[in-house]
Amino acid sequence: MEETDREAVATAVQRVAGMLQRPDQLDKVEQYRRREARKKASVEARLKAAIQSQLDGVRTGLSQLHNALNDVKAIQQSLIDVNKDWRQSINTIENLKDVKDAVVQHSQLAAAVENLKNIFSVPEIVRETQDLIERGELLQAHRKLMDLECSRDNLMYEQYRMDSKNTHDMNLIHTYFGDMQKLSEELAKQLWMVVQRSLVTVRRDPTLLVSVVRIIEREEKIDRRMLDRKKQTGFIPPGRPKKWKEKMFNILERTVSTRIEGTQADTRESDKMWLVRHLEIIRKYVLDDLLVAKTLLDQCFPPHYDIFNKLLNMYHQALSTRMQELAAEDLEANEIVSLLTWVLNTYKSTEMMGNSELSPEVDVNSLNPLISQNVVDQLLSKYMSTLTSNIIGWLRKALETDKKDWIKETEPEADQDGYYQTTLPAIVFQINEDLKTKVLLLCLQQMNSFLTRYKDEAQLYKEEHLKNRQYPQCYVQYMIAVINNCQTFKESIISLKRKYLKIEMEDTLSSSHTSMDATLDIIAKEGCSSLLDEVFMDLEPHLNELMTKKWLTGSNAVGTICVTVEDYFNDFAKIKKPYKKTMTVEAHRRVVVEYIRAIMLKRISFKNAEERKEGAERMIKEAEQFRFLFKKLAAGSGEDTEGLCDIIEAIAEVIKLTDPSLLYLEVSTLVSKYPDIRDDHIAALLTVRGDASRDMKQTIIETLDQGPSQPNPNYVPIFKEITVPTLTVPKLLK
Repeated sequence: MEETDREAVATAVQRVAGMLQRPDQLDKVEQYRRREARKKASVEARLKAAIQSQLDGVRTGLSQLHNALNDVKAIQQSLIDVNKDWRQSINTIENLKDVKDAVVQHSQLAAAVENLKNIFSVPEIVRETQDLIERGELLQAHRKLMDLECSRDNLMYEQYRMDSKNTHDMNLIHTYFGDMQKLSEELAKQLWMVVQRSLVTVRRDPTLLVSVVRIIEREEKIDRRMLDRKKQTGFIPPGRPKKWKEKMFNILERTVSTRIEGTQADTRESDKMWLVRHLEIIRKYVLDDLLVAKTLLDQCFPPHYDIFNKLLNMYHQALSTRMQELAAEDLEANEIVSLLTWVLNTYKSTEMMGNSELSPEVDVNSLNPLISQNVVDQLLSKYMSTLTSNIIGWLRKALETDKKDWIKETEPEADQDGYYQTTLPAIVFQINEDLKTKVLLLCLQQMNSFLTRYKDEAQLYKEEHLKNRQYPQCYVQYMIAVINNCQTFKESIISLKRKYLKIEMEDTLSSSHTSMDATLDIIAKEGCSSLLDEVFMDLEPHLNELMTKKWLTGSNAVGTICVTVEDYFNDFAKIKKPYKKTMTVEAHRRVVVEYIRAIMLKRISFKNAEERKEGAERMIKEAEQFRFLFKKLAAGSGEDTEGLCDIIEAIAEVIKLTDPSLLYLEVSTLVSKYPDIRDDHIAALLTVRGDASRDMKQTIIETLDQGPSQPNPNYVPIFKEITVPTLTVPKLLK
C-alpha cells in the first residue's frame, strides 16, 4: 500500500511540474486545482458504480445457488419414493403370472376359434383358388390366398407367443398349410407372365394389368405389416417378405434386355448391312415401347411407382450394355461409323429419345452416354488407323485419275460460272460429307502431303509439255483447271471446317490450314507462271525485234505482242477471279520488264537527235498501247495499269532530251522515281542515246552515287530483275 502511495505521489509531482514550468502559469493554479478535483470526483463515481454492480451480481448468484440446493433435495426425495414404490410392485407382478398365462391361452383359443372355419376348409379353399388362377381371375384368387395366409400366420404367431421354442407345433401348422405356398408360387408365375407382356397387355386388356398391380400392392402392404410386427415381437411368417414389387421390376428389366438382344436378325455373313438393320430395329422398338409406356402404361401404375422413368432407365441401361457388346466385337470400318453415328447422333435425335412425343419426360441432355468416352476413343482410333491408309490410297488414286484427264484432247469441264475445272476437288471432298470431326481432322492432315504431290505432278506436267509444246493438245485449258482447283480446294476446306468443326477447334488447325493455303497459292502461282511462260515463248521472236534497226524503221512487233497477249487472255478468262487478277498483274509486269530489258541490251545506239526523237516517240506510243491493252484486260479487277508503263515513258524522256546539259537533271529525276535502277542501267541508257561522252557518263554516275535516295514507299522494284549484259561499268563507259 505504501509503495502505491509513493508511486501516486511521484506521478502527481511529475504532473504538477509539467503544469508549472513557466512563471505565468502560477496564475492558473486555482484553475488547475478545480479541474483535478472534477477528475477525481468522476473517477470516484465510476469506482462506486463498478463496485455496486459487482455486489449485485454476487447477491443474485448466491440466491440461485440456494434455489438449486432446494431443487436437488426435492429430486433426491422423489427418487427415494420411486425406489420404494418399485420394490413394492415386484411382488404384485409375480402374483399376476397366472393371469398372464391365462390371457395368452385365451388369445390362442380365440385365434383358433376365429380361424376354425378356414382351418377345416383349407383343402376346399386351395382347390377353389387353383381354379380361379386357371381361369385368370387373379384378384379373387389372391383374396382367398390372403385369407389362408392370414389364418396360418395368426395360428403360428399365437404358437410363437406361447412357446417360441416349440418347433414341432410350428412345423405342424406349416405342413398343414403347405399347399398354400404352391398356390402363391403359381399365382406369382401368372403375374410375371402378365408383367413380361405388359406393353402388349396394356393395349389389349389394361384391366388385367391393373389387377396384377393391385395384387402386388396388397403384398407390399402385408410385407410392411409383417416387418413392423417382427420389430416388435421377433416373429415373421414363412416366405415373408415376398418383395413382389422388387421382383416385378427385375422381371421388367430382364424383359427389356431380352427385347434389345433379340432384335438382331442377321449376321455379317448373311448381310453386310446387318448392323445398320439391327440398330434401326432397336431404334424403332425402343421408341414404340416408350411411347406406349408414356401414354398407356403409366396410367395402370400408382404414381409412386414412377413406371415410365423406371422403364426409361431400364432401356437406357440395356442399350448401353448392348452397345458395349457391339463395340467389343471385331467391327469393320463402315460398321464402326454406323455404330458411332447411332450412339452419338441418332440416339438423342428426334428420331429416338429426342422425339417430341416423349418430352418433357425425356430430357436428352440428362441422359448419360451409352458408351464411355474411352470406348469411343478406342473405336475412333481403330477406325482412324484403317481410314488413314484408305485415305492415302484414295487420294493417290484421285490424283492419278486427274492426271489422266490432263492429256485428253477435249477441253476440261466448266462450272456454272464458266470457269475451267476438273472433278478432283469434288472427289476429294465428297467423302467428308458423311464424316464428322475426327475423320475430317484426319483428312485435313493428309491434305498437306496430298497437295505437295499435286504440286509436283503439276510441275512434271509442265516439264513434259515443254519437251513437245504440241502435246498435250489442251495443255493451257487443263493448266487453267489446275489453277481453278486451288481456289475450289480453299473454299471446300473453309466450308467443311465451318460445317463440322467447333470454333475452339479451329485454333488447333490454324497452322495446318495456313500451310495448305500456302501450298495452294504456290501451285496456283506456278500454274500462272507456266501459262505466262507459254505466252512469252510465243512472244520471244517479237521481243527480240524491239530496240533494233528494224523496230526503228517501222516494225509492228508491239502490235503483234498485244494481239498475242489478248488472244491468250481470251483463254485465261476461264481462270477464277483471284488468280486471273494475279495473272493480269504478272503479265503486265513481265511485258514491261522485257521491254526495258530490250532497251538495256543496247541493240541500237541512236546516231542523232532526230533518231532519238523518233525512237522516244515510238516508245511512248508503245507504252500507251500496253497501257490500253492491260487496262482492257484488267477491267473490273481494280488493278493500277498506269504505273508500270510510266517507266517506259520516263526512259523515253531521257532518250528524247535534246539538250545534253540537262541530261544529269533528267537522269536524276528517273533515279528518284525508280531507286532500284543501278549504275549499269544508267550507263546502258546513255549508250543507247549515243551522244554521251565517256566523261559525261562517268560524271553523271558518280554524281548520282553521291546523292541521297528517297524511294517511294509504294514503288515495287522492277530494275533489279533486269541484268545488263556488260561485265563492268568501266567497260560501258568506253
